[in-house]
Amino acid sequence: MLLNLDPLLTGRLLMALDEMGHGDAVVIADAHFTASALAKKTLIDLPGISSPRVLQAIRSVMVPDAHQTPLALMDAPDGILPVQTELIAAAGLTPADVEMVERFAFYDLAAKAELIIRTGEVRIYGNAIFRKGVTPVQPS
Repeated sequence: MLLNLDPLLTGRLLMALDEMGHGDAVVIADAHFTASALAKKTLIDLPGISSPRVLQAIRSVMVPDAHQTPLALMDAPDGILPVQTELIAAAGLTPADVEMVERFAFYDLAAKAELIIRTGEVRIYGNAIFRKGVTPVQPS
């Protein structure tokens, strides 16, 4: 067991996040998302866990990209939904830091991601693309 790690961060998930470089994307997908069809590299299942909770765990070990929009959400026809507000908060961002992406363009972006995490989120539009920033170096 490792100390100070969110319990959702399994060894396989930590390895996948660690292998990502700055600017690389991780998709946090809801249970309805076509994750198997789109995952070109790594697909990890976290059933029974909400999308915002998974994003919160990822943010505990990863900073957002400062050189491009760090968070993309699938554009919902009725505006920002509660699950999307929760995703923005879980990312530690504001709505100004978010790119709303048309559904099929979102799928195209997701297909290019380094990692897709399929969650147990059942609320529609509970999908996010989070882009990894440069990890700050702690002076020794």
